[in-house]
Amino acid sequence: MSHPFKDFTLKTANFMRVLPRNVCAYLTILISVTTQFSGPLYAQDSRHISTGTIIPDETYSDQPYIVKTNDGAWLCVLTTGSGHEGATGQHIITQRSLDQGKTWIDRRDVEPGDGPEASYAVLLKGSSGRIFVFYNHNTDNIRAVKGDNPPYQDGLVKRVDSQGYFVFKYSDDNGKSWSDKRVTIPIRNFEIDRKNPYQGKIQYFWNVGRAFVDKGAAFVPVHKVGGFGVGFFTSSEGALLRSPDLLTVTDPAKATWTTLPDGDIGLRTPSNIGGPIAEEQSFSVLSDGTFYCVYRTIDGHPVYTYSRDGGHTWDSPQYLRYANGRLVKHPRAANFAWKCENGKFLYWFHNHGGHFIRDHPNRRTMAYEDRNPAWVIGGIEADSPKGKIIRWTQPEILLYDDDPLIRMSYPDLVEDKGAYYITETQKDIARVHKINENLLTKLWGQFDNRNKATDGLTVNWAYQKGSFPQTVAAPALPEFYKRDTKKLEQPGMSVPNGFTVDLAFSLKKLTPNQLLADTRDSTGKGWYVQTTDKKTIELVLNDGRTQSSWACDERLLTANQPHYVSIIVDGGPKIIAFVVDGIMNDGGDTRQFGWGRFSPYLKSVVGARQLTLGTSLDGQISQASVYNRALTISEAIGNYNAQKKLSDH
Repeated sequence: MSHPFKDFTLKTANFMRVLPRNVCAYLTILISVTTQFSGPLYAQDSRHISTGTIIPDETYSDQPYIVKTNDGAWLCVLTTGSGHEGATGQHIITQRSLDQGKTWIDRRDVEPGDGPEASYAVLLKGSSGRIFVFYNHNTDNIRAVKGDNPPYQDGLVKRVDSQGYFVFKYSDDNGKSWSDKRVTIPIRNFEIDRKNPYQGKIQYFWNVGRAFVDKGAAFVPVHKVGGFGVGFFTSSEGALLRSPDLLTVTDPAKATWTTLPDGDIGLRTPSNIGGPIAEEQSFSVLSDGTFYCVYRTIDGHPVYTYSRDGGHTWDSPQYLRYANGRLVKHPRAANFAWKCENGKFLYWFHNHGGHFIRDHPNRRTMAYEDRNPAWVIGGIEADSPKGKIIRWTQPEILLYDDDPLIRMSYPDLVEDKGAYYITETQKDIARVHKINENLLTKLWGQFDNRNKATDGLTVNWAYQKGSFPQTVAAPALPEFYKRDTKKLEQPGMSVPNGFTVDLAFSLKKLTPNQLLADTRDSTGKGWYVQTTDKKTIELVLNDGRTQSSWACDERLLTANQPHYVSIIVDGGPKIIAFVVDGIMNDGGDTRQFGWGRFSPYLKSVVGARQLTLGTSLDGQISQASVYNRALTISEAIGNYNAQKKLSDH
């Protein structure tokens, strides 16, 4: 959905790219201040990406990664250029912020825009304060490489930003300047390199993974590529470059490097069942020194593995699972895990996929789609016979845009003075977002939450006696779409309100058209919950002119069994989410998405004055709760756990 201020911000950001840097800095301040007073559309929901502060670029904008320097600044590296991704002129810049990303100064070209392509940079700061920037560099200025035909005419790929040499420069003044010397890191050839069209004499690769330090050694990920074709990269696997002395030698050019893991094969998908794509490896170090790695595939699920010997060998790769055993779904997009200062973890992903991607005839390219919203899950360390592992919670929406086709990706996490910030990019505009700390606290507390939420609780009905149907006063619910009376033309305005319905029930049969809850008036306006012919329950929303609906996943309901269902209607991203017996629905193996979108033009679902429970019901409703806000997934899980605790007693 278009919004006037958002359009102004984007146009101004593009205009800034051709202005002198001092003028850019002033406009950045202006945009940042104005964003805070942009009216009720976005100011109420900090998850909307437009509420972030803009990181200046040229036109293309990728991988906005940040380290905190010794003088208290944020140093951001960016792959940018005047064209699209991979175009000639793509290069690396850095800039600094002294106010948590609100304004930026000291912009520097790590590599010039009129030189060979320089791309996909990551930063690493040593204990001395020296900062390294690692990136691809097309040093030989190759203008085409061999690829498949089709899709490339004559088998030549004109995009040359994912080959060449892996290099670094360094800064001893907190990123205000960079070394003239560019140092090349040798990368040992694996089997995947020797099978490329140049037998490894030209290496195909890139990197998005955060560099890190362990036991005084520097580690930098790289993603090896076997060839170019449909989906651009046709095969890929992960490697890890290790230097024991980069952070201690006076001349970094004299540092020594080894390529891990040992042997001839990098980090791939699970053997026998995985596809050829295993890329964008993200590494974390656990408290016992274990290395954890997670990465993307075209299998519909991300892959993870552990190393107990500093990256030399790795456990057999597995598809990622939540702590409850369910597989995590994810497309071909960046999925990063970060270790936070509190010892807990955050994982960014997109919460859909499964065999609907793996079995798709065009999976190599369609898997790039649907990167909106961005979701996070929380990780807690736990013990295993082999050492520490990570137990992952269920997800929450972190960021979204109104347009489902907008793709946000390549994030970074920054912690500063107890606050959490996320960077992200949509490829032509990058932003910094301050994250709601309460959301993260609840996320990390999911496993122990046994309390029912009370904030916003407007209906709290419990069965006492009598037959069904029974009635209770209908709750007052907020609007989702209304007129903006502050503007002369009084256009429509989306309002990020929401509501949640909790139902505890048992059905003797899962026959369709049983009404568990119904607020419709005589015109059909209102909301209701009913069983379907797929043995699910669905929520239907009707404002008298627009109707939207979404159902829970199949095979979660069982006849003659007690169930507790939370139905969350989130008017920010316009998403309906089901939590059934403490499980956030992700579609399972029956659909790609377990969460569904409702119409952005749905106005209000206020219907009759009474909420009717149990019409045509073959069963029993024991509890019904309605909230005048969208609960978080963590709160919905807490509600289920609270109900279960009562039932157990």
